[in-house]
Amino acid sequence: MSNDNPRALRLADRIHEVVAQMLDTRIKDPRLGFVTVTDVRVTGDLQHADVFYTVLGDADAREASAVALQSATGVIRSEVGRQTGVRLTPSLTFHLDAVPETAAHLAAALDEAARRDAELARLAQDATPAGEADPYRHPDDE
Repeated sequence: MSNDNPRALRLADRIHEVVAQMLDTRIKDPRLGFVTVTDVRVTGDLQHADVFYTVLGDADAREASAVALQSATGVIRSEVGRQTGVRLTPSLTFHLDAVPETAAHLAAALDEAARRDAELARLAQDATPAGEADPYRHPDDE
């Protein structure tokens, strides 16, 4: 995608700003939930931009917001073209960013591991050896 092409990186930053501003102030679709633009990646030839976003809420909110973004893509693209001044306005594709869901899943797994570690430590605290306290032979025992 944008690799290390400085023009693509600058354009991605500008598209990020324009799209976030549009979603905040100009797009009034009731299906659009609380959407946050997380990243924009522009191809090296500046012809296409992938816009990554998150939606606060459940699966229904994510689905409704995806439909709203799809229907608003033309308006958003026109504004991107107007505000960036590039000769050919890149096409926009919106992608739901799965990072928050992945982070929540990892946090839950870490909490479960910590709970199990605490339980194991509690059980080990009161444990006693199955045999003698010192099961090894010593030369002075004989």
